[in-house]
Amino acid sequence: MEFYKTRRRNVWLVVAVLIGVQLCWALWSFSNMRARDLEQGWMAILYQFPLLNSIMMPVIAAVVASRLSDVEHKGETFKLLETVMSAGRLFDAKFLCGAVYMVSAAVLQLLVIIIAGYLKGFEGEVPISFLGYYLLFTTGVNLTILLLQQVLSLLFANQMVPFSVGLIGAFAGLLTMFFPQSVQKLILWGYYGVLMFVTLDWDQATRISDYYWLPINWSGFAVLTVIFGVIYLAGRTLFVRKEI
Repeated sequence: MEFYKTRRRNVWLVVAVLIGVQLCWALWSFSNMRARDLEQGWMAILYQFPLLNSIMMPVIAAVVASRLSDVEHKGETFKLLETVMSAGRLFDAKFLCGAVYMVSAAVLQLLVIIIAGYLKGFEGEVPISFLGYYLLFTTGVNLTILLLQQVLSLLFANQMVPFSVGLIGAFAGLLTMFFPQSVQKLILWGYYGVLMFVTLDWDQATRISDYYWLPINWSGFAVLTVIFGVIYLAGRTLFVRKEI
């Protein structure tokens, strides 16, 4: 029913456009690569896409959550829906529907990375394991941000409130990329950077960047899982108890 209610709200179009922008950016950013750049191509693209995610994915999450929630706000149908299902089930249904969009966005983005790598001729084998980690971590942050945005979209009838939070969060997430992880961990949107497993050394004199793999940050992922649980329990409880 949630998918049926959004069939003409162009949610998929928003996701597709933003992913298309990322594909165009990847093809442009990695044009005219030298032999040394091609050797590090897979690491370079897995380094740069989390930066894009910190800007674009929160916007996608805010749009998806808003589209799924403002239908009931505009039609004032929350009470009507509660005659056939509990508020908790409605909350879960909306999240699962939104999760399909966010997981699809992450999968499409992974395909963009692979396509860009092949088109540009990145050298070496495709790092399947690291691509898997990328999909896991990107999906984890996406769903946590979506959950927060859904809570705000359900609690506030004016959808500019949650959308503004999403935009501010995107800016804050990008800004924290330039700070240590101790700062990034304080902001939910900064977890795109916390869970990065590629970094670089940039030689200012030669203007050459050397990329290398980092250990997988499982402790950061565990913290993100705890944050997800806290937001879910608190947000679901607030929605269930809300006078609608």
